[in-house]
Amino acid sequence: MSEETPFYPREKLVEKQKFYQNVQKHTYLKGRYDKLTSVAIPAALAATALFMIGRGIYNMSHGIGKKE
Repeated sequence: MSEETPFYPREKLVEKQKFYQNVQKHTYLKGRYDKLTSVAIPAALAATALFMIGRGIYNMSHGIGKKE
């Protein structure tokens, strides 16, 4: 049986592991755009949801937008 060649060279893997093990940030914030996907997008979704809930409560309490 022949061995399968690795997808990524072992030396580069070890190099990347050392880099990520030495970074002093949280694991999910180590990449270049990770702050955008882990922090900014969920914060924007939460803010939008809270705004829409608040608007709905305001409209219900003032009777705005009711069908006849």
